[in-house]
Amino acid sequence: MSEVFDKVKSIVSPYCKNQEALAAATDSTSFLDDLAVNSARLVDIVIDFEDEFDIEVSDEEADAIRTIGDAVKIINEKS
Repeated sequence: MSEVFDKVKSIVSPYCKNQEALAAATDSTSFLDDLAVNSARLVDIVIDFEDEFDIEVSDEEADAIRTIGDAVKIINEKS
């Protein structure tokens, strides 16, 4: 689980405007609110998740990704 968590953090890093919050991120850290990632960039992040983990995320699943924990859960379910 922590390996996926760390990978998610590294994928998010280039898009994240609040690096301090990313460094202290937990499962409940919000992409939009805590990390200041805008919604258009969140789409790019999901595409990066798909490429990195060789998975396919549906639009409904992508819409449900609000926190780092959400992303880790979906990735783990599909990996």
